Formats: sequence, structure tokens, C-alpha cells
Amino acid sequence: MTARGRLAGVSTTVDPVTVRPRVWRTVVWLAAAAMLAGSTWVAVTMPPTGAGQVAQVQPLDRIATVGLGAIVAGAVLVLARPRVAADSHGIRVRNVVGGYELPWSSVRQVRFDRDSWWATLELVDGDELSLLAVQVLDGKRAVAAVRALRRLHAAHTHPGAAGRADAGAADQPG
Repeated sequence: MTARGRLAGVSTTVDPVTVRPRVWRTVVWLAAAAMLAGSTWVAVTMPPTGAGQVAQVQPLDRIATVGLGAIVAGAVLVLARPRVAADSHGIRVRNVVGGYELPWSSVRQVRFDRDSWWATLELVDGDELSLLAVQVLDGKRAVAAVRALRRLHAAHTHPGAAGRADAGAADQPG
């Protein structure tokens, strides 16, 4: 079944959803930039000789310090990786480590409990899958994302229920 259909003479359209955490990504990018800036500052301000005048800081040492800062900043940016994309075919979840592609028939419920930091998918087999891209830090934006995911889920598992998809588990963060 597609996301577009006719039910009781009314056109129903459920748009695809793509979600990335806004606040978390900003924090991660700022942290990575601070690490790179810090390592650059250390490299530039290194004294040319060590205590006791035994060792000398070479240009290669300064380059290595900036390079190490760039590597650490790049590793931190992995934390900005979470994303959720959903459409009529199913839902694709990319967390910090690993990714999943699931058909809607594998999903029992999209949950965003009041005491949770992020939304979860309750799967038909009893497992839960965290949606790290839908975080409580994003407030109303996260709630809107959960509602949109619920509408897509309802449209593809229970045709005609897309309008009732917001009824269910708590969806207000906090």
C-alpha cells in the first residue's frame, strides 16, 4: 500500500519524514571545533624549548599536535551521526554505531515516553530500537517528529488510522 490513497472520499497523504537532532548536533559540532581550536592554540603557543633547555619543539611537532586535534575532533563528530528517515517503504534508523532498515510491518509502536531521553520503536518481536535522532533536547520539534512517524506507521499498518496515530503512548518530552 502506498502513502497516498483514497478513504471515504477524502484524500490522505502522509509525507516522508527525515529527522536529525538539532541541539545535540550543535553541541557536538561546537565541541569538535573547540577541540580543533584548542589543539591549534597549543601548537602555536608551544615554547621552542622544554624545561631545562634539553628538548626543542620542531615544526613537525606543531603539525602533529594540530593533526591529533583534527583526529579527535573527527571522532567526536561521529556523535552527530544519528538520523531517522521514514517513508511508505519503512523506516531507516542510523544511530551512532550501526544502522537499521525496517518495514512498517516490523514496528508495533513508535514511543516517546515522558522519562526517556529519546524516542524508541517497539518492534513486533518484542525488541526495542532507540531513535537517537529524536531527542528530548529538541522539545516540540521531537514531538512533531514522533507524531509524523506515528502517522506514517498508522498509514502503512492500519490503513485509515493515520488521523488517529497521535493517540497512544505519551509523546511530550520532559
